Amino acid sequence: METAAFEGWLQSVSASFLTLNDQQRNQSLDQLISLSGAVQLRHLSNGLETLLKRDFLRLLPLELAFYLLHWLDPETLLTCCLVCKQWNKVINSCTEVWQGVCRELGWRIDESIQEAPHWKGVYLKAKLRMVQLQDQEAFETSSLIGHSARVYALYYKDGLLCTGSDDLSAKLWDVRTGQCIYGIQTHTCATVKFDEQKLVTGSFDNTMACWEWSTGAKIQQFRGHTGAVFSVDYNDELDVLVSGSADFTVKVWALSAGACLNTLTGHTEWVTKVLLQKSEVESMVHSPGDYILLSADKYEIKVWPLGREINCKCLKTLSVSEDRSISLQPRLQFDGRYIVCSSDLGVYQWDFASFEILRVIKTQDPANLSLLSFGEVFALLFDNHFLYVMDLRTEAISGRWPLPAYRKSKRGSSFLAGVTSWLNGLDGDNDSGLVFATSMPDHSIHLVLWKENG
Repeated sequence: METAAFEGWLQSVSASFLTLNDQQRNQSLDQLISLSGAVQLRHLSNGLETLLKRDFLRLLPLELAFYLLHWLDPETLLTCCLVCKQWNKVINSCTEVWQGVCRELGWRIDESIQEAPHWKGVYLKAKLRMVQLQDQEAFETSSLIGHSARVYALYYKDGLLCTGSDDLSAKLWDVRTGQCIYGIQTHTCATVKFDEQKLVTGSFDNTMACWEWSTGAKIQQFRGHTGAVFSVDYNDELDVLVSGSADFTVKVWALSAGACLNTLTGHTEWVTKVLLQKSEVESMVHSPGDYILLSADKYEIKVWPLGREINCKCLKTLSVSEDRSISLQPRLQFDGRYIVCSSDLGVYQWDFASFEILRVIKTQDPANLSLLSFGEVFALLFDNHFLYVMDLRTEAISGRWPLPAYRKSKRGSSFLAGVTSWLNGLDGDNDSGLVFATSMPDHSIHLVLWKENG
């Protein structure tokens, strides 16, 4: 057929085709396909692939492709990576997408790292760690053996654990190796706190003492309480030691001289916790940078200015019930911005600038579930049988770990959280070291540690 005649015929057929309904068009195509040879069928196949199987990741600008990808869940993204090399390359280069899914898992994001393949690897590592938490495979246990009587006091710092016992000794342990670095003779220890050079102890004999690790010598002794000393804190820069006692008082001492500078009254129960911390926020009663003293008993948390004036006035008293029907548990946390404490109703969080209650987390069994540590993303809780990791964004339990029959002190001194930086968001490096430590009936120390991820 001549070209001109063919073009006329084609226009006529096309015009007629457009007048047909869908069924008639399908029948027409079926007829044409049945009359086609190999060359025509190959041409048809190539044309259909271009029309029906468009690769949007290849055809769209990267910005639009990334926008579409961020709507996909991580598992679908990983499946898409298997489609072809081009898809894998595009998806791996989508930094914001992988950072987003890492955040959803509670991972802390370093915005300075923009290499997209890095964040895909971080996600895979994060996913593995969260699965391990759910399957009770994230932790492992160890024991420290060396005391010959009840261990009442524990304190953890920078990979080292200090233990104080009724055997009139305190020991400093390397958690990683399980080796005892120092062992010194002391009085009975109800509470301990240490640094590289010294150890400060509070005792059931109503006194406190400061000891030198290297020699075991008693550097200073503090006398003045008429009841057991349940909690101590100190600051070398201020040369100040604070203590809380069963005599219902809080005392402020000169750390180096041993003299009592002030006695704070107002508690009507044992003072089981004192904390010395800089404020990071401003309110009507304090400014950023001011040192603040917190003290807690069974029902109240008191906020004090750290002054040496006599008859110091309490800045604020916090409680969860005016009639004292609800008890506070002896786990008080203060980071300069928020005060957190657990109670018989649940975990309470106060804003330190306004002293308003920001949040109450009510658990299924709050009377038996205790707070260990509270972060921005996760909280570490425990009861008589399990250690729990709670996702604070959903208040759901991300994982739990079985605990042996440990010795649970009512004052909260015989158990503690270890490394807590991961509670503000995991980053792939901070999920290591000590998670939890508690004393056992056989006088050993039971340790729960992160298992190496990978």
